[in-house]
Amino acid sequence: MTFTLTGYSTTQDNPWRELSFVPTNESANLKLTGEQHQLVEGFGGCFNELGYMALSHLNEEQRHEVFHSLFHPEGEHKFNICRLPIGASDYAEQWYSHNEMDGDVAMEHFSIKRDFKYLIPYIKEALSYNPNLQFFASPWSPPTWMKSPKAYNYGTLRWEKDILEAYALYFVKFVQAYRDAGITIHQVHVQNEVIADQKFPSCMWTGEQLREFIADYLGPAFDQHGLDTEIWLGTINAPDPWEELIKKKTNDFDEYAGLVLSDPKAYSYIKGVGYQWAGKNAIQRTAASYPELRYMQTENECGDGNNSWNYAKYVYNLYQHYFSNGVNAYIYWNMVLEPKGRSTWGWEQNSMITIDPDTTEVTRNPEYYVMKHFAHHIVPGARRVGLSGAWSGKSVAFRNPDNSLVIVINNPFRDRRDLYLTLEEGQTLHMELEADSFNSMVIHPK
Repeated sequence: MTFTLTGYSTTQDNPWRELSFVPTNESANLKLTGEQHQLVEGFGGCFNELGYMALSHLNEEQRHEVFHSLFHPEGEHKFNICRLPIGASDYAEQWYSHNEMDGDVAMEHFSIKRDFKYLIPYIKEALSYNPNLQFFASPWSPPTWMKSPKAYNYGTLRWEKDILEAYALYFVKFVQAYRDAGITIHQVHVQNEVIADQKFPSCMWTGEQLREFIADYLGPAFDQHGLDTEIWLGTINAPDPWEELIKKKTNDFDEYAGLVLSDPKAYSYIKGVGYQWAGKNAIQRTAASYPELRYMQTENECGDGNNSWNYAKYVYNLYQHYFSNGVNAYIYWNMVLEPKGRSTWGWEQNSMITIDPDTTEVTRNPEYYVMKHFAHHIVPGARRVGLSGAWSGKSVAFRNPDNSLVIVINNPFRDRRDLYLTLEEGQTLHMELEADSFNSMVIHPK
């Protein structure tokens, strides 16, 4: 077999340096096994109001550079599937829903007018770089009059038939309104973080409620209105299962995905499951139980606004964990923020890019490069392939539709390490991995 290899390495002080290799007869410490796993649908981030406000500080040339790097098919990340909120997320300029007319169960006053201020221009600008960009959407909170207590933060949905019918219609109206605005919503996820009872927009759901709402209200409403938008069970931020085991004295960890998907009627409407944050503790079990469904990591854990190298190393482990356990797509949270990434409710969070409002300096943070090592090389339609050996727990591999092979690997050690990679055909390659580095290599057969 003849091939070409391109590789890149990122350290804290030297991002995206070329990585070289030589053939060797040494024993391998990483091997391709030939096993075939899940297909990859793609990568992306979330459109939020504060991100668009940060972008507003840039001139036309700077703005073009940022959008091209994130969205263009020949850019650095080539994002192809992204998230947006239905109403206010916790990174909105202010809290709102699309219908605050109390008691309007017919949704006569439904409106996405506010979204034309920030979100829709943000999305339309991204679409100008990639017209094939796909979108999934989820609410952080229903309209306040549908909740108890009547507020955006905390609380639960009022479990009354007319409210449930109205809320299903709320989703329908959202998909239709965005379609009329020229934006196709490809998926809806029922609720952001179903167990988050937070001081920012949120709403608590039980597994039984998710099952009933999807089976008896949301699914039938989409059928009635002829929508082909997919319904996903997400986004599930399940708590650590061992904590739940201790608290509840039970080993039933499937109170969300397992409970809902085991119901035939609810299952018939669901195309996939979205997990984030502590949901990482449940994805292996769900994917093993329902391998026919699709899976997504729906929100990259967001740090503390310092955008540190150490947190980027933690985030790399999230990519490796989620892909090793079956996800088809990985979605970052805020793609762009101002330095420190402070929300209107006071939490500071990381972002791939920060934009200083005073100097208009654009900074590509460490997590920008973690994502680039994956998204730059791995093409939608790629399939994850198996690895074995001492480095397999720090790496993940994919085969693209053109038969090129992508391997992403982390050297977390404080010294340089030798990688001896054996290909499926038996050839072994030697690469020297820099200390404390992220690395990616693409092997193109000739």
